Amino acid sequence: MEQRTPRARFDGGTLDCGSGLLLLIRKHIDPLSPGEILEFTSLESSVEVDLPAWCNLTGNRFLSCVRDGDQRIFLIAKAGESDRNQIEMALLHSGTTTNTAKRIAPLPIGIGAVMGIGSWPRPNWMLRAIHDQLSGRIEAAEFEEIAPDAIRLSVQSQERAEVDVVTDGEQRRDSYASFIGKGIENCQLIPLVDVLAYVDDPEEFSRELQALDIPAGEVRHPMVFGKLRRSFSVTRQEAEALHSLSEKPSKVAIPGPYLLSRMMWMDCVVDRAYADRESLSADLVQILREEVADLLDAGVSLIQIDEPILTEVVFGHALKRRSFMCGILGEKKSVDSELAFARDLLNQVVRGFPTDRLALHMCRGNWSPDESHAIQGNYRALISTLNDIEVGTLLLEMATERAGEADILRGLNDRFRLGLGVFNQKRPNETLSLVKERVRKAYTLFGKQRLLFTPDCGFATFADNPIDSAEQAEMILATIRKAVRLSDS
Repeated sequence: MEQRTPRARFDGGTLDCGSGLLLLIRKHIDPLSPGEILEFTSLESSVEVDLPAWCNLTGNRFLSCVRDGDQRIFLIAKAGESDRNQIEMALLHSGTTTNTAKRIAPLPIGIGAVMGIGSWPRPNWMLRAIHDQLSGRIEAAEFEEIAPDAIRLSVQSQERAEVDVVTDGEQRRDSYASFIGKGIENCQLIPLVDVLAYVDDPEEFSRELQALDIPAGEVRHPMVFGKLRRSFSVTRQEAEALHSLSEKPSKVAIPGPYLLSRMMWMDCVVDRAYADRESLSADLVQILREEVADLLDAGVSLIQIDEPILTEVVFGHALKRRSFMCGILGEKKSVDSELAFARDLLNQVVRGFPTDRLALHMCRGNWSPDESHAIQGNYRALISTLNDIEVGTLLLEMATERAGEADILRGLNDRFRLGLGVFNQKRPNETLSLVKERVRKAYTLFGKQRLLFTPDCGFATFADNPIDSAEQAEMILATIRKAVRLSDS
């Protein structure tokens, strides 16, 4: 007979699963060993329906619910390793995905593979289409007639550079993060200048906008106007279009949960749909899990989760000039608590999915070619946090001096593949010999088996503010390919 003595307990009060209860469950169940029991009480009736669904999604076992008047007593058994091995298939066939097409098998990514980080400079006509769609001047159908040509140009450039893994260049996106709001109910993308209407101190916020490195009228911000729920997958559409254009392994980037929580929870906003950042984050985790499941189902070889502001958490205070990365983002607590919060959110998103198809990307800001505008500081303060994140690959900026010495990365767990930036995209004139030197140093430090090679970051984080031209982007990838080939010979 199964032992049902709880190892941990807590009181969930009146919280529902979308308002912080799941975070409390994670807090108490994560320290348990597989098979150990968590007990909690709740006064919220909806938990009876939502909790079994959550357990099915995560692999944890729903054991029982006993009523005692208005109170309910729940028992959950923590997932064991055998449970985790079955989670991916359960997710992909339990209605989590939005597309019922036959699942596509991912292509493997080889040792020493070369790839871009994600974004590619958009042609002028694609920029116009992006703004016309966001402003409602053209319908989605017309936009979708334009976008494939821009994606095709991006893919052709990458293939001429002989990359091993392709992206769609994020051609449909106005930025690397806010685009996700297009597929979320009760989220609207509005120009940053329009946020003034929702804040309690417009003058102070206006001063923040004036310090930005890019025009605030050209940057969209995801505003929350109610409880968030995904209405469709933005990224699956991107993946399917990419697969129609290239037979190479694919990579798609999504914004990380911590990044989105900092963007969407603005402590200056008067009317809030959520009581706190934790309850907002619980819904963001669910939305991103659905995105990951869709991308796995679509056959994407590598899903890249972008969390650039982890470096802002540690080093943002030292930046003399305000930057976009820390100029308008909302609530932030102590360094240790923010890193722990980010780690927990990331692990909630990826838990149970195959780690060999999950990557975390970090940088220090990529909106201006001026290095003095971006954050600097080595990875030492982040090593412990990174070691606790349940992905298989880390894509790390390493070519810029702002990232510190690569030797520090030897503190990372050997289980990670390391995608190292070996070309600083802010300096497109870097030489082949310099890039080759960085590749060979990486071989010496980490061996060939663990390594992938990239530029430090994307070529056009924000559509209206590309760091490089399309010609420079192609040259940078081609140089990395040559450097790796020469280092292997």
